[in-house]
Amino acid sequence: MAEILAVGEAMERALALLESGEVVAIPTETVYGLAGDATNGIGVARIFEAKGRPRFNPLIAHIADMEMAERIAVFDPLSRKLALAFWPGPLTLVLPQRPGNGTHPLVTAGLDTIALRMPRGFGGDLIARLGRPLAAPSANSSGRISATTAHAVAADLGARIKLVVDGGATPVGLESTIVKAEEGKLRLLRPGGIAAQEIEAVVGMELLRGADAGVEAPGMLASHYAPDAAVRLNAGTVGEGEALLAFGKRRAEGWQNAAACLNLSEAGDLREAASNLFAYMQQLDRSGARIIAVEPVPFDGLGEAINDRLSRAAAPRDNSLPPT
Repeated sequence: MAEILAVGEAMERALALLESGEVVAIPTETVYGLAGDATNGIGVARIFEAKGRPRFNPLIAHIADMEMAERIAVFDPLSRKLALAFWPGPLTLVLPQRPGNGTHPLVTAGLDTIALRMPRGFGGDLIARLGRPLAAPSANSSGRISATTAHAVAADLGARIKLVVDGGATPVGLESTIVKAEEGKLRLLRPGGIAAQEIEAVVGMELLRGADAGVEAPGMLASHYAPDAAVRLNAGTVGEGEALLAFGKRRAEGWQNAAACLNLSEAGDLREAASNLFAYMQQLDRSGARIIAVEPVPFDGLGEAINDRLSRAAAPRDNSLPPT
């Protein structure tokens, strides 16, 4: 099983593993990430192997500062404005790759763009010490619920990796928001820890939604973030044996008979709901219920990202791969 070390004790051990081409699970402000040296093909390949992740699904490269980012990608004015406003933080920018940037082709899955993010805390410090970017998708088996605690990482990937760095529960609880600039416009590829409205306020324009074609960034597969149980959305009633993922003060009819019930936010606070989402889905999944009924969650603010994750968790599992 993986060794679990607190952030104050883990730096040297994590660096040694990364230098040797191993992967390390690390805390970020969003969710736990499974990190490997983005310039080391063996390390990047181990990320895909540990997660069981399809090779066509690109990874986010995490950087320590703008100097490192500029060596890897070409920034347009809009993307630079967003980086200055939201980095470090839960925003990922999809940018044209700079030729000869040193990242391994597996990171970008053959695309001519690269997804960059600057994390806070231990992750940023680790990258700065390493001196190279880290490829780091969420630290969970591919397509399953993302981990927001070290215990959740160890329970899922503990037999496949050597180290989990324990930074406690992640504060945001959702993956980063992913944005791509195109011809003076901004496209939201994945809603996340920064609400679209916050980005629109900075740039003074409305974000377009979705990709032009295919998988342009991580987290865009139709089926993702999925528990073992089926997920039923916008539930107004709770069936026999179902678990209930609640939101706010009003309950679905029959909630008293739910196999288990957890409320994302009794107060209807979307930030609290986002931070609880994955952990509560995992707890309800362990209840033994075959179906998790989910009460409606508003789409405004962070609700867009919460509903995005829920809809992917509820998607048919056999639709997770694109046509060949």
